[in-house]
Amino acid sequence: MLVYPSGLDVSSSALRFLSARLREHRRGLGTRWRRLSAGRQALLALAHLRNGHPYVQLAAGFGVGTTTAYHYVTEAVEVLAALAPTLAEAVRAASMKAFVLLDGTLLPIDRIAADRLFYSGKHKKHGMNVQVIADPSGRLLWASPALPGAVHDVRAAREHGIIDTLAEADVNCWADKGYQGAGGTVRVPCRGRWETLSAGQQAVNRSHAKIRALVEQAVATLKSWRLLRKLRCSTTRITVLVQAVLCLHRASSA
Repeated sequence: MLVYPSGLDVSSSALRFLSARLREHRRGLGTRWRRLSAGRQALLALAHLRNGHPYVQLAAGFGVGTTTAYHYVTEAVEVLAALAPTLAEAVRAASMKAFVLLDGTLLPIDRIAADRLFYSGKHKKHGMNVQVIADPSGRLLWASPALPGAVHDVRAAREHGIIDTLAEADVNCWADKGYQGAGGTVRVPCRGRWETLSAGQQAVNRSHAKIRALVEQAVATLKSWRLLRKLRCSTTRITVLVQAVLCLHRASSA
């Protein structure tokens, strides 16, 4: 296999953060020697998450075995996932904001047609439903554990406790029509076909759409980590990957 130098469009602060956490993790385990230093292991994990390179290619580039590359990436992801903010922490931080934005996104997965549980009728593809909370400027605050793609957004928000947590903290939330009937502090557009709405309702919906459109920036931030654009791992691993990406984003933007 040919090996060539390449760049990685990730902040150096993310590399320093992960390297420091891995050093702490190794000290806790009492590790005395590894094939790669903590810094190189962090770079290996970032390359996998950011560019989605398979383990075989990463192993060749870093001069380790494929199994070693897999274990190093898995270890780094689990270290990061353990540091990801909880929903309560994210909402506590959001309580200082005027409001938050809520939306659901589908992370595509490699599934066969028989896996109806993971098939999203809205997106016409298999995937995992992840709920995203953003601040009024569209900055990513929190991403939920992944649920099968067939789960509707409002049901996912209820299962994660998002609606109740926002209501308890008295944080207003803007969301799309997929959250009709959510209740609490969640605000959704006026229901009905556009031509049947009154002039006032149309004006409300236009204003609502302008406000919540910024949540797409948070979704784009999540999917800028290319591994999440087409997941080929076990569905049981997707939540820790999302949490790892969330932790890295928060660390690099702090």
